[in-house]
Amino acid sequence: MSFGRNPHVAKAEAEEQKARSAKDPAACELAWREGARQWERAAERETDDRRRQQYVERAEAARTSADEARHRDPEPVESLIAKLKLPPPN
Repeated sequence: MSFGRNPHVAKAEAEEQKARSAKDPAACELAWREGARQWERAAERETDDRRRQQYVERAEAARTSADEARHRDPEPVESLIAKLKLPPPN
């Protein structure tokens, strides 16, 4: 760990990336919520008011994304079959 850097910023950004690449809504939601938690921890450690406010805003945005991921419908079975090029079910 380097001195003078807030380690929670990198962790929050990693969780956001994980959320963007998640395959199912539950994993996506979980990653967004963990990212929000990391942004809050980053804000708690921050001494610069401008950056602290940015981190709080990113935490709120991550929670909004988590709520959207929860309500996203899973992919229909028909489109999965088409992607895998499987024969249709009988």
